[in-house]
Amino acid sequence: MENDNAKFKNEFKKRLYNWVLRLIKFIDKLPKDSVCHVLGKQLLRSGTSILANYIEANSASSKKDFINFFTHSLKSANESKVWLTLLRDTDKGDKNELVWLLKELIEIANILASSILTLKGRINFIILICHFDF
Repeated sequence: MENDNAKFKNEFKKRLYNWVLRLIKFIDKLPKDSVCHVLGKQLLRSGTSILANYIEANSASSKKDFINFFTHSLKSANESKVWLTLLRDTDKGDKNELVWLLKELIEIANILASSILTLKGRINFIILICHFDF
């Protein structure tokens, strides 16, 4: 039987994977114009990087390496928020899917940031989460 920590890690990995799948489908359905082409490519890179770095962390050779992969994953999440926000504010893409992707991404970023704080064992740490209230 899985312990709570292992169960949470497994569920988070599935949640992140499903978010990336929905992101890919969202990007694939963007209008075929120059703005969406550029923003879509950037979003595809940063969005898939969140998952890739999270997976890499699981085979890290040290705690420092593990934290670095989590940090890169969080940075990619913050970058992805920029591209999604720009698409939202330029009225590109499915509005309902954009709302869901942004909401889920914020929750994912919060989990990553919280994990980094726990791994570093610090209470007073500079907040790594970037919020966009444009």
